[in-house]
Amino acid sequence: MNKSTISDSAAGKKPADGVGMSAHKVHVRRLIGAVGMLPVLIILCFAFNFATQGTFFTGQNIAIVSQQAAINTVLAAGMTFVILTGGIDLSVGSMLATSAMTAMLCSLNPTFGALALPVGLLAGVVLGLLNGVLIAYLRLPPFIVTLGSLTAMRGFARLLGDDGTVLNPNLSFAWIGNANVLGVPVLAIIAIGVILVSWLILRRTVLGIWIYALGGNPAAARLSGIKVSLILLFVYCVSGLLAGLGGMMSAARLYAANGLQIGQGYELDAIAAVILGGTSFVGGVGSIWGTLVGALIIAVLTNGLVILGVSDIWQFIIKGLVIIAAVALDRFRRSGERT
Repeated sequence: MNKSTISDSAAGKKPADGVGMSAHKVHVRRLIGAVGMLPVLIILCFAFNFATQGTFFTGQNIAIVSQQAAINTVLAAGMTFVILTGGIDLSVGSMLATSAMTAMLCSLNPTFGALALPVGLLAGVVLGLLNGVLIAYLRLPPFIVTLGSLTAMRGFARLLGDDGTVLNPNLSFAWIGNANVLGVPVLAIIAIGVILVSWLILRRTVLGIWIYALGGNPAAARLSGIKVSLILLFVYCVSGLLAGLGGMMSAARLYAANGLQIGQGYELDAIAAVILGGTSFVGGVGSIWGTLVGALIIAVLTNGLVILGVSDIWQFIIKGLVIIAAVALDRFRRSGERT
């Protein structure tokens, strides 16, 4: 292929060999990738507003949706880092539970109660570090490691609370889950802050370039001198840190934590948000802003179904179908890249 053909392809011009239909499909898929799932989010919002006779677009309900989306957004941001490297973290819900239980127990201690928030975050980082060490240095498969962690950490969370609920009506960091700034829930502000910091790391630093490079081609990343093990350790620590933050947000809303119930199934919502947002399961392709849109879609879907009185059973079925659709969409995107 000569230079003019390469430049024509890069500019999106129609190839001279007459493969017009193939080029058209590529353009369509690129357009879908650029716009993402934002049109789906907008359509869902207006559809639910119509179905609920204007109830959906009330200020109170929008605040509720933003609160519901906040924790999943934080977890999904950490999941984005992991999936961009071609990995997966199935343990985020259990890490959230363990971090929340650790912070709640610390908050009840007269001496260290004020340190409950940093202790909870540190617990998340340590748990993420454990996953990272097993994956980065022992070369164990991420799916197997985090599947095992999902069970083990859930059991540890239950053990911490003696398989019961830990309650503290005077929780020092309760403002995280219940305060507002100029009418905007603090939970939503934290979520947006996490998205902004994640975007800066992924798109404005060398570290971000390395994360994308590792997911795009691990072998080439190693040959180019990228410290693959350190990158993997970093992304799983980020996932742990944000799972810990999610635990603080969850406990703050309820003034309580239960090792069995808190964070249950959150890993599925986080994965669905990431894939809906355009991040590829095979790594190397994705956007943190797309993850935000994906998290909002999950929250809007959940909120709308609740307002319409749809039973929990059907909510689980619909969410499952959404996850399958997200995987199918990811495959469609990747087929476009191979065209």
